[in-house]
Amino acid sequence: MRKTAKEIAEFVGGRLIGEAMREISGVASLETATESEIAFVESEGHRRQAERSRAGCLIVPEGVHLPGKTLIAVAHPRRAFADVILLFHPPSRPAPGVHPTAILGEGVILGEGVSIGPYVVLEREVHIGARTQIGAGVYIGARARIGEDSIVHPNVTIYHDVHIGARVIIHSGSVIGSDGFGYFLVEGRYRKFPQVGSVIIEDDVEIGAGVCIDRGALGATRIGRGVKIDNLVQIAHNVTIEADTVIAAQTGIAGSSHIEHGVQIGGQVGIADHVRIGERAIIGAQAGIPSGKKIRAGEFVWGTPARPMREFKEQYAHVSRLPHLRQMVIALSEQLEELRRLILEERTKKGA
Repeated sequence: MRKTAKEIAEFVGGRLIGEAMREISGVASLETATESEIAFVESEGHRRQAERSRAGCLIVPEGVHLPGKTLIAVAHPRRAFADVILLFHPPSRPAPGVHPTAILGEGVILGEGVSIGPYVVLEREVHIGARTQIGAGVYIGARARIGEDSIVHPNVTIYHDVHIGARVIIHSGSVIGSDGFGYFLVEGRYRKFPQVGSVIIEDDVEIGAGVCIDRGALGATRIGRGVKIDNLVQIAHNVTIEADTVIAAQTGIAGSSHIEHGVQIGGQVGIADHVRIGERAIIGAQAGIPSGKKIRAGEFVWGTPARPMREFKEQYAHVSRLPHLRQMVIALSEQLEELRRLILEERTKKGA
């Protein structure tokens, strides 16, 4: 595919500066782009990289000027560049229809334009919305529902009675609706507490590879609209995650915790049970949040146990000085020992 700079500018609604008929055949980063490729400049801070770039065209923020280069000025360069990437790399879509190796149970309902891949199993009364794609080897349990325009990548397991909204993406190896980790002791032995709830995933959610989302013990585990979950995340039973929250890889969230709207959670965060995290809080990577703790709205916390960033940095600075303080204590101890020796010598002389 080849597009002129003018065509791309019209496509993203940007203002063209420079050579309108320059042909572009692909997308690349500032560092690797060639004369036939387009890249983007996030901010004025990337000016030097942009000046050195060989890119044939650059998408830049309004007000950025780079003499001698063909530019497309827009309000949001990253968003415009994302659209251009899809222009040159449109997502492939399997042909609608049901592969002959798929197994469909009684009462399955498939919307218009649905694609069901090889060796898929749909148990009874599963409902798949229009234009949704189900990849090879996917298992979907009885009465589960998936909305329109969703993508379920190969080898995903969706248990019974799970409800998934529209435009949801679930990557390979994820398990949605497995039993929560619920046990209680009877005469010294663990007995399983029945997990008979469900999972509700709202519209426009993306779930990475190898994610586990447990069903509620009695009610539902809920994932709100627009939530983005990275690979290898564990979400336990009866957790609620409100809209537009983002969760980085290897995070674990224990049962009955509540994550409010727009929270950002870094990688390898551990959140214990019955925690509540306020709206738009930020949880730094590898933070640990103890059971029952409440994080205030908008707060930035880090460390284990998690505490406000300013407090964490102050304490961390003190801890980092411990080797220096140790050397000071050793030196002071040696000086005191030498002083003690001199005093003893002086007393000995006087006694003689």
